[in-house]
Amino acid sequence: MTKPTRLLLLIAALWLSACGILLKPKLETDLVQLRSGEYQLDPRHAALLFKVDHMGFSKFVGRFKDFNATLDFRADDIAASRLEAVINMASVDVNDEELEDTLRSADWFDTQQFPQALFRTLAVENIDGNTADFAGELTFLGITRPVTIRIRFNGGATNLLTYKYTIGFAASSTFKRSDFGLDKYIPMVGDEIEIEVHAEFMRD
Repeated sequence: MTKPTRLLLLIAALWLSACGILLKPKLETDLVQLRSGEYQLDPRHAALLFKVDHMGFSKFVGRFKDFNATLDFRADDIAASRLEAVINMASVDVNDEELEDTLRSADWFDTQQFPQALFRTLAVENIDGNTADFAGELTFLGITRPVTIRIRFNGGATNLLTYKYTIGFAASSTFKRSDFGLDKYIPMVGDEIEIEVHAEFMRD
């Protein structure tokens, strides 16, 4: 490689590095600093995972590829904020087509009769810094039960690629599937379901 070529490559690398630094926003991280408004989920930057114990050997991990959510965020009254989410249960993905078909069947998710699971917030509690508990209701297999989601807000800023103000967060929750009538193979397959969400929301 000639010296001019090496120099051009070095200049290009420095330019790309500088662009990366300029495009990374400075996030506001405290809840009261975030901008109020109606937010829509950015599906390209969202993941919904579920985990369940498998015979004590490991945590079985799957995901749902198709879900949507809205966030009504109120910085001046965080307790009045609301989150709603809809999950397409047929979009289950466990990296095994045969098992996915089994999970969609009437023995498990029964996606023909219950195509969606719904979550909606009823209250926001235990607000502390950039975390809060979104207490609400989960409707799954036609049964509604109280479920609380713990949310950690990563921060908010204008995304310099989309020019939209964006909020990012990580969320977690647990519930017992038997509370929703799904008690097949307990305890070989665990009763407690762990939910993990990583998402970005764009303000309308």
